[in-house]
Amino acid sequence: MRLFYLFFLFCLAGYSQATTGLKFTQLTDDLYVYTNYKFFSGAQFPSNSMYMVTDEGVVLFDTPWDKNQFQPLLDSIEKRHKKKVILCIATHFHEDSSAGLEYYSSKGIKTYTSKMTYDITMSKKDGSPAEHTFKKDTVFNIGGKVVETYYPGEGHTKDNIVLYVKDEKVIYGGCLIKSIEAVDLGNVADASVDKWEKTMKNLMKKYPDPAYVIPGHFAWSKGDESIKHTIKLVRENRKE
Repeated sequence: MRLFYLFFLFCLAGYSQATTGLKFTQLTDDLYVYTNYKFFSGAQFPSNSMYMVTDEGVVLFDTPWDKNQFQPLLDSIEKRHKKKVILCIATHFHEDSSAGLEYYSSKGIKTYTSKMTYDITMSKKDGSPAEHTFKKDTVFNIGGKVVETYYPGEGHTKDNIVLYVKDEKVIYGGCLIKSIEAVDLGNVADASVDKWEKTMKNLMKKYPDPAYVIPGHFAWSKGDESIKHTIKLVRENRKE
């Protein structure tokens, strides 16, 4: 399995050389996945984030992890939708989620994380903290759209949350959720593997019938297939 994963990364590297720094995929009428790339272990590695178009402006779910894409993302969104980014919510403290928070704050964009994420970020020398925080699960009402933050428990990191777009029934799971293409849990340096399965079950109980679940890396899926696959990978990790 691990040899297959290395082979997959090698193939990905060959494919990604032809990509631009940002790739956009429309998920629903107002929800888009944007994928950006960064070199990791010698290969270009994709990172999924999202944005939501509202009557008031655009909301980012996480930031690019490549600083060279912070401004191009804003420019691309404004060109595509004739709207500015007004708010950004990051799901955990790792740079593939929160690297651009300070930059976006400097552009007048309201940036948010959980208080736990903020505290962990502030303990890091190179962290990029949000301007605003929330201490418990929060509902954002922006331009006729509703986004819920939900903390299901520890997993990929201690602080990881998910974002749920109520009308479209879309879960943005970030790095807490593993792609159906993943063959292992990936980076577990800050993970709570022993608690991850329970966290996934909490998520399934909270949102039992999602239309889509978007993972932090690689392909996404309809329904809860990727949540179940994450549980499978967690169980396999425990056996090692």
